Amino acid sequence: MCQWRVNRMPSAARMRLLVLLADDSEPFRRRVRDHLNKTPDFKPVGEAVNGVECIRLARQLRPDVVVMDVLMPDLNGIEATRQIKSEFPSIEVIALSMHGDEGFRHAMLEAGASTYLLKDNVLHKLPRVLHSIAAARVTPVLDNAAES
Repeated sequence: MCQWRVNRMPSAARMRLLVLLADDSEPFRRRVRDHLNKTPDFKPVGEAVNGVECIRLARQLRPDVVVMDVLMPDLNGIEATRQIKSEFPSIEVIALSMHGDEGFRHAMLEAGASTYLLKDNVLHKLPRVLHSIAAARVTPVLDNAAES
């Protein structure tokens, strides 16, 4: 008999990924938020315009995922990612950038981001990445007692 073990009960109990958006462009945040709201699997729970606000909202809202722009005012996405991952290792960070520069990509992944997406195709790729994160949070476990 196969049962399912949930790696993080609050996420599985609500069956939706809670997503915090961090980007200094309000029109871009709105486009991503509206796109995510079309899918019942994701719930945007907050929006930050800079890294300082993102860290504050991550502490307050405890999202499952932060979608983080690399270049923001006050505190960039690289340092904000480093601080969030240090304080909340279970929060996944998805890096976003307009720049395909390997240096930004490397810095974000080194800071703890799970993946790096270019903004020009984020609406296409982000739902797939989020579904992958959700799938990784639930793992099958064999119930040996049931087989005896």
